[in-house]
Amino acid sequence: MKHKYFEEFVMKTLMISATLIIAIALGSILYGIVVRGIPYLNWSMISSLPKGGYYFGKEGGILNAIIGSLYLALGATFLALILSVPVALYMNVFLQRNSKAVSFFRFFLDVLWGIPSIVYGAFGFTIMVALGIRTSLLGGIVVVGIFVAPIMIRAMDEVLQRVPNGIREAAYSMGCTKTETAFRFFLRKAAPGIVTAILLSFGRAIGDAAVVLLTTGYTDYIPTSLDQQVATLPLAIFFQLSSPVEEVQGRAYASALILTIIILFISISARIIGRVYKKTI
Repeated sequence: MKHKYFEEFVMKTLMISATLIIAIALGSILYGIVVRGIPYLNWSMISSLPKGGYYFGKEGGILNAIIGSLYLALGATFLALILSVPVALYMNVFLQRNSKAVSFFRFFLDVLWGIPSIVYGAFGFTIMVALGIRTSLLGGIVVVGIFVAPIMIRAMDEVLQRVPNGIREAAYSMGCTKTETAFRFFLRKAAPGIVTAILLSFGRAIGDAAVVLLTTGYTDYIPTSLDQQVATLPLAIFFQLSSPVEEVQGRAYASALILTIIILFISISARIIGRVYKKTI
């Protein structure tokens, strides 16, 4: 009995310690961003485009990067959603959930999930060069969409696996086809979790710098078409931190704070939508 109590004490101590380490690390990052970014955060920075010499301390803002990040993340998330929903439903409705084929495909998706984003960027850049496509918003959307698709598929798959088999059997007993069962019952039942999967993918899409570094280019203007280059917040932060001017480095932390606020706002909104929708099903 003493051995069991000691083992429980050790494991509880390790879990609490790990939780505290993560909480402290996250708190330190947020504290550093807030303390260093707030003094340089103002409405002009959010609402104006960068002017000549902005990255050397001159006037202007990062509106181009804010709009560009939203364009890119929304487009990539939508593309990944189109690819992910049919795949996740096929794995859980049309195939046997625990079959060897599905298990292998899940392992394959986990491998794709773990590949560094710079590899996706290099692969996308190579394909774009071979096809004669220049860096643009469209190139970024396609490559980032492919990058976040495995994340979204696996997240949706985990949610769909929790849908009871009784729903499938009840649907079949009423004469529903597999397609009707997938979209009318499984998709509806897993909707709150799918919202979370979309949120997770959007966060990866809007916060990644390695992929867009090689596929989107950079511009001081807001793109008006898919074939134009686009600025993003991660690259804006990178370029500002690379400046030797202290004020520009401060703007980088302000940009990081803006990016954090955007992700936090979307996270809270998605959770609220998920809870409201869950009550209606």
